[in-house]
Amino acid sequence: MSGNNNQVVLLTGASSGIGKATAEWLMERGFRVYGTSRKAAGIMDGKPYKTSASGGFIEMIPLDVNSESSAENAVRTVLEREGSIDVLISNAGMGIAGSIEDTSIREAEKQFDVNFFGTLRMIRHVLPAMRKQGRGRIIVISSVAGLISIPYQSMYSASKYALEALVEALRHEVAPFGIKACLVEPGDTRTGFTSSRVIAEAAGEASPYYSRFRKSLDRMEQDEQNGVSPEKVARVIHGMIKRRNPPIRRAVGLGYKAILFLKRLLPSWLVEKLVGMLYA
Repeated sequence: MSGNNNQVVLLTGASSGIGKATAEWLMERGFRVYGTSRKAAGIMDGKPYKTSASGGFIEMIPLDVNSESSAENAVRTVLEREGSIDVLISNAGMGIAGSIEDTSIREAEKQFDVNFFGTLRMIRHVLPAMRKQGRGRIIVISSVAGLISIPYQSMYSASKYALEALVEALRHEVAPFGIKACLVEPGDTRTGFTSSRVIAEAAGEASPYYSRFRKSLDRMEQDEQNGVSPEKVARVIHGMIKRRNPPIRRAVGLGYKAILFLKRLLPSWLVEKLVGMLYA
């Protein structure tokens, strides 16, 4: 996929943050972007709401990644209009913060339903069309937290670890059909994710973990506010589309690449200590 040739992109979670920045970046370069949002139904009129001189556009369509029928309908809508889907970018996600003890099973299930099962739903629904085409690109937005688990962000980290395992297996399974699967792993990014993070109901002042949790969360939010721009993540995603043979994963930002490189070199006890110093 070295050139875009007005490729058709289905991008989940496109109304804000990394998703919005990626949709606009790709549109400006001639991609036909179908962005999704749970709130898109009100503006869905069959016409692009943004266009570019390069021939690209963004059209928003409704999608709730928690719903099997909604995922199926979103894919069908794009296929009926375009006849193909060249790229799926699974970006929709959310985060729950709190200690493991303070996080209920219901809250953990919600975390996995959006981040993991939402991605799985979209992958399963685009694969038949991509196999028929004999080509396709599946890009899953994971996280550095999917390779280094963060205290008090355990459910978020676990959902991203699960995505890492999913794509590693998927990559082998779909390669014979001309489909490439890969991961993009942002670290702290300046988006609305910080303000939209969900706090576990039991993580209030009565929790025995409260003081350490608040300190960890404050550090995390500060890092996010000083993090990379969503446009930088968009550039990396575009690069993964353009490459004929993209690597299985790509971290965003030199600092995070260095951290992941050091994780492979340093003894596990030292990595554990460093993470604890930062976030525990």
